[in-house]
Amino acid sequence: MKYKFLSLSAFIILSFTTKAQQLSKPIWESKNLRVPESVLYSAADKKLYVSLIDGAGNVKDGKGGIAVLDTDGSVKNANWIEGLNAPKGLVRFKNTLFVADIDAVVSIDILTGKIIDKVAIENAVFLNDVTVDDKGVVYVSDTRTNKIHRIKNGQSELYLENVTNANGLKWINKNLYVLANTELLKIDKNKNRTVVAKGFEKQGDGVEQLKNGDFIVSCWAGLIYYVKANGEISKLQDVQGQMNTADLGYNPKENILYIPTFNHNSVIAYKLLAD
Repeated sequence: MKYKFLSLSAFIILSFTTKAQQLSKPIWESKNLRVPESVLYSAADKKLYVSLIDGAGNVKDGKGGIAVLDTDGSVKNANWIEGLNAPKGLVRFKNTLFVADIDAVVSIDILTGKIIDKVAIENAVFLNDVTVDDKGVVYVSDTRTNKIHRIKNGQSELYLENVTNANGLKWINKNLYVLANTELLKIDKNKNRTVVAKGFEKQGDGVEQLKNGDFIVSCWAGLIYYVKANGEISKLQDVQGQMNTADLGYNPKENILYIPTFNHNSVIAYKLLAD
């Protein structure tokens, strides 16, 4: 009997760990947002910060900005920050919000809603995503030049080059994770590169890590993938031709994904479920 009990337990554990993931139906959709590119969930104030391009993604026209949403999708402030140039990736460090803004990284005091600094990135063409390490060093990708820069003590420097179509960035446990074309890379402190996963149908855009060590990857063309820590990938959503799925946000406590739909002008919330 003891042997049978252990076998049954092993079967139950195996069944639990191999459950497939899926997305719920939309929980809510916040509409009339002006070309939303990136969503950042901020646990500190339970708000969503959304970058709004409001025009072409590669033009310095001063039309872009940042909106603030509540976690139920209601718009708290549609014009929290204005005067940006096609803003894209967002990251928070303490009370500062950093924004990729074509050829510069803009820093914003969250408490006052004021722009406090703007660091130009030399020879930048299309800054796309940002992340920050435990010490406040900011990393920013330039998709068109295949480079990653970093800002340390207010000064920018080239950190890594030859990163094909570098886009989504995430600093996790002293490693820099990068979406490079159709691959997810891990860059260690010595700048060694490891392919975590590959085979995305289109170029990766946003990346978030789940509590279990797996990842969610979005591709701007309209794809969302579940990526296991061992590199296995599966498609969660394919809405190509209907809307975009740009740089997603993630609420780990509620297991909710926030998807900016770019030209569809909305943010959609989904819950990540297991079968």
